[in-house]
Amino acid sequence: MVIVATGVGVLVAGSPVLFDVVRYGGAAYLVYLGIRQWRSRPTGDDGDAVVRGPESRWSMVRRGLLVNLTNPKAIVFFLAFIPQFVRPDRPLLPQYVVLGATVVVIDVLVMWFFFATAATGLRRLTRSPRGERTVNRLFGGLFVGVGVLLAAVH
Repeated sequence: MVIVATGVGVLVAGSPVLFDVVRYGGAAYLVYLGIRQWRSRPTGDDGDAVVRGPESRWSMVRRGLLVNLTNPKAIVFFLAFIPQFVRPDRPLLPQYVVLGATVVVIDVLVMWFFFATAATGLRRLTRSPRGERTVNRLFGGLFVGVGVLLAAVH
């Protein structure tokens, strides 16, 4: 939303070259994340596994930010979405704050309820190194697939 609110979204959506740079950059980053996830080792202690701590919050925020900043479709979505709710004759900052807060609250609710429910089922699978490796490869493959689709589909 910040990209769209500052006008950068109009530049990205209006420039096929810039749109493609962002799109291919985002696709490459998703493929990188997918390969990294595929190759990650289980956190268990079965002999060949590497014991490591959980990913830091800053690392997750940074990764999520990079994925979103390199997703031109999100920028185009907000370019189509925001004008319906913003009145140019009124102060813009309060309107963007309300829109941003609404999007964040809805996103958090979806993440908490939908993905938390799904995570409960996955937790049983990831208790063993083999199950964790399977989940890593499944999600790694999905990330690579989405990255390839993002690059290939116009």
